[in-house]
Order: sequence, then C-alpha cells, then structure tokens
Amino acid sequence: MTVAPNKFTFEEYLSYADGTDVRYELVNGELVTMGIGTGLHGAVLKLLEQVFDNEIARLGLELVALQAAVGVRSPRRGRWDTSRIPDISIIKSSQWQALRKKEAIIELSEPPPELVVEVVSPSTRRTDYRTKRAEYMVLGISEYWIVDPEKAKVTLLTLVDDWYEAAEYIGKKKMLSVCFPELQLSASEILEGLS
Repeated sequence: MTVAPNKFTFEEYLSYADGTDVRYELVNGELVTMGIGTGLHGAVLKLLEQVFDNEIARLGLELVALQAAVGVRSPRRGRWDTSRIPDISIIKSSQWQALRKKEAIIELSEPPPELVVEVVSPSTRRTDYRTKRAEYMVLGISEYWIVDPEKAKVTLLTLVDDWYEAAEYIGKKKMLSVCFPELQLSASEILEGLS
C-alpha cells in the first residue's frame, strides 16, 4: 500500500511551520527539504555573494545579492504550486525593500530576479540542470549560473528569445555575464582553494 504525500496549497506552504529550523521548497504541492549542503557548497556561495556584492558596489548598481533568502514562485503545472529558493538571487534593491513587508517570495506578477545561482550537489544534480533550468527559463530570469564543483565547471545560461543559451566554463577562461559584463571571473577562481 502506497501512502500519497501530503499536498500543500501555496497559502498553506506560506504558513507552514513544523517547529524546526528546516527550510522547504514547494514542488508540485509537496514540501521538499533543503539540505544544508557541504562545506564546499557553502564556501562557493559565500565567495560568489561577496563577488556580486563587490561588483554591485563598484558599479553603483541598484541590486542586491541574497543567499537563499528569497523564494521564486513558478507557474502551476497542473493543480499544484511550486516555489523555489535559489542558492543566490540577484534582485533590484527596491524589490528587496518591498519584500521586507511580506513573505520573501517573488510572485508571478512581479519582476523575476536578474540572476540566480545554484551550486550542484550529488542530490540536486538533475534538479539543478534540468528542472530548475526549465522553471527559471519560463519565469524569464535573464541569467542562471550552475556551479558544479564535482565537474569543476560553471554553466552560464543566458535568456535569448525566451530560451536559455548555455556556455560552459572550465579552468581559467573568463565567463561572459550579461548581468555583470565587466566581471572578470573564471570557474577556477570560483572553485580555487575550495575543493
């Protein structure tokens, strides 16, 4: 006998509390726990958040880099909702200010993040490369970085004509970011000393 998992509406997800510090994404109405990740995962996120913060400050941009602090609601596939929490989101400062007055989830009616980053771990590989790629593309997120420490590469996906074009970066080749065109960063610099 198979027991069907509990399904949650988006509103139930927003108000869900199980008395723990566990964080969840909502995927087709099901709560999916967000793992803590390895120390390497955390080191990559810390480095990238600092890199983005520095570039935003240097250029005087009205953006903010947020590490796992903002959810992004996806269009429904069928009856149930999905809401992801990217490892890093780059959003407009004004949008971040507005989110302080409500649940920190970007709704479908709001502008999507400018850029999101996911750091791959063995348990999230398929989701990061396939499922989230499709979801973020449909949402119109201009740029999606997939940092894969195990393969020592960064896949940079850029939205062109409603479709993601992929460029893979390995080693010291400088990445070409649309959101941060002056950023001088390579996959090896992201992963150097972290593995």
